[in-house]
Amino acid sequence: MNKSLSFLITALLFATSLTAQDFSFGIKGGPSYSSGGTITGNSSNGLYFDGVVEAESEITFHAGAFFEVRFGKFLLRPEFIYSTMETEFPFPTAPSIYAVDKISVPLLVGYNVWGPIDIYAGPAYQNILDSSLEGTEPPDLEIVAQNSPLSGQIGIKGSFGRFELDLRYDRSLSSQENQEVDIVNADYGINRATFNDTRLNQIMLSIGFKIFDSSANPGRRKGGCYF
Repeated sequence: MNKSLSFLITALLFATSLTAQDFSFGIKGGPSYSSGGTITGNSSNGLYFDGVVEAESEITFHAGAFFEVRFGKFLLRPEFIYSTMETEFPFPTAPSIYAVDKISVPLLVGYNVWGPIDIYAGPAYQNILDSSLEGTEPPDLEIVAQNSPLSGQIGIKGSFGRFELDLRYDRSLSSQENQEVDIVNADYGINRATFNDTRLNQIMLSIGFKIFDSSANPGRRKGGCYF
């Protein structure tokens, strides 16, 4: 993440914390259900598959930290999340795993709809750490997983004491872009195919734990508590 974005987030957090009624920070993690990715081959060129092959979804994991400030029923929540994402191309000869590791920094705005339940949405800055496709030549071929550093997130969460249960959808805001890849085939050698869509989206289910929660302090304020 560049310095200007870091400064903007820091300044925003400082300004909002001055007027916030409550704030908390903690850690979170859980499984991720990743989907996306298509590759087009042509059997007339010697490939062992023809037409578009869509990747099958896989379950991986994510982990990170969050900071949340609340203003009555509204909330502002920046996070830092590390995610591993995988899908599998079911090629006839052998399956191929498409794997992406990334760091994302969401900035979420939410609303308390009822009791412990919040809904939220917002943009997320993404930095791809590594992306790879099995069965390519060269084996360490770099896959361009996105052409935009942004994604959009939307979700719902419930708070129960110091614990949270969070379900969200993370969608890449990159546009589709083709990338030529050489796929290894034991029967016909190395053949050229087109990676039509390298974008991956994910559904994330996480359990969070609040290391600190100002609303848990009975001397902080009177009345109801969102946590």
